[in-house]
Amino acid sequence: MGLPVYSGPFEATQAERLLWRAGFGPRKGEAAALAKVGLEQAVDSLVHPGPEQLVGPTPHDNNGHPLAPYDAWGHDHCWWLDRMVRTSRPLVERMTLVWHDWFATSNDGVGDQRLMLNQNELFRRNALGSFRDLLLGVTADPAMLLWLNGTENIKGAPNENYGREMMELFTLGADRSAYTEDDVREQARALTGFQNRWTKNRGDFDFHFDPAHHDDGTKVVFGKRGNFDWKDACDLCLGNAKHPSFFVTKLWSYFVPTPPSPATLAGLEAVYTADNQLKPVLQAILLHPDLHEGQRMVKPPTVHIAGLLRRIGMGITTTDWAWIGLLSGQQLFYPPNVAGWDDTRWLDTATFRGRWIGVGRILQDRVLNPQKPPKKLATDAPSLVDAANTFWDTPPLSPATGRLLESFAASGLKTATADWEKQQYPVLVENALRQLIAVSPDLQTA
Repeated sequence: MGLPVYSGPFEATQAERLLWRAGFGPRKGEAAALAKVGLEQAVDSLVHPGPEQLVGPTPHDNNGHPLAPYDAWGHDHCWWLDRMVRTSRPLVERMTLVWHDWFATSNDGVGDQRLMLNQNELFRRNALGSFRDLLLGVTADPAMLLWLNGTENIKGAPNENYGREMMELFTLGADRSAYTEDDVREQARALTGFQNRWTKNRGDFDFHFDPAHHDDGTKVVFGKRGNFDWKDACDLCLGNAKHPSFFVTKLWSYFVPTPPSPATLAGLEAVYTADNQLKPVLQAILLHPDLHEGQRMVKPPTVHIAGLLRRIGMGITTTDWAWIGLLSGQQLFYPPNVAGWDDTRWLDTATFRGRWIGVGRILQDRVLNPQKPPKKLATDAPSLVDAANTFWDTPPLSPATGRLLESFAASGLKTATADWEKQQYPVLVENALRQLIAVSPDLQTA
């Protein structure tokens, strides 16, 4: 079944939405450049990127020291945020974030930043490849084994945590009649055998599969009988008739805020089941009219901040981004639970404060000094709005947002009566406009 492809105009505005949905927004001039090659070539360049190149200055902490992502609190968040800002393969990095949410693992339970970053690299290596390879990798991943008690799942005393979440959250979905409680118990038996032990010579924990701790008896999962092991457990889920619809629907939800139509769902399932590869499914989603013509989508807090930094060519120069991410509702490596982040809370009365502070942190070192007004700074409201928008590399603003910004600027300028006020108020208004544009609906959605 063929899938529809967007055939409307593909100019800088449309390219900008694509870059936000499939990455972290455009760098200066990138949207216009992408628009020139057309939609299909633009999507192809995202789905088939070249070798990774991190563009820009290397990150550092508040004191100018290199980041220590394995050891220092918050440095892991800043290390990954830096990759989002500097990456030349935005879809790879965005899918790494998707898999972090899909297979949500928190360092609150793992307690080892090195293991969390190793899992992060696993997601990156498999970002655009085979979902089967990814599921196998995650199942044997040390961070996941600790997070969902995989090393406590042994013959004679099976622990059901990972087996249940593998079905409910990772491959089949809840309340879809895809599995039974008996399937969960039998799946747990198939997953037995992973162990970890301290090795003095390596100074590390050795995570491994030990057949002596594996239940090698016959199991019955989804009505199939066999001496299943952990790899079989993965394949049984992937072979379940309910898996393709769950997979494509969940993947779609990361790129389009409205559910796919039955025809689109069927078409995506056909693409996925052809070879279980991710690239063809992603390509179909990124070309789909619903992505380009449908309603706007709220950007996750980390995506919003990374995109603003990319727009103005600013690197990671502070570790404040970790606690700002926490305030915004998304501290990397610390999803709230195994179900991942609740994207319905990306913008609420609590998390919006974090976004406001984050924008203020970006602008902190770029505040115009009202005591020394720039010589070329305009003094009328429309020009001040244009200047503030230019600071952010001219993101497309709706007419309604433009009118509100001009009204705000005009009201601020109107209160200036003394000569010193007439000199300084335009600077103060300009600083405020930069903040307001970055937290406007236009910049917080795409």
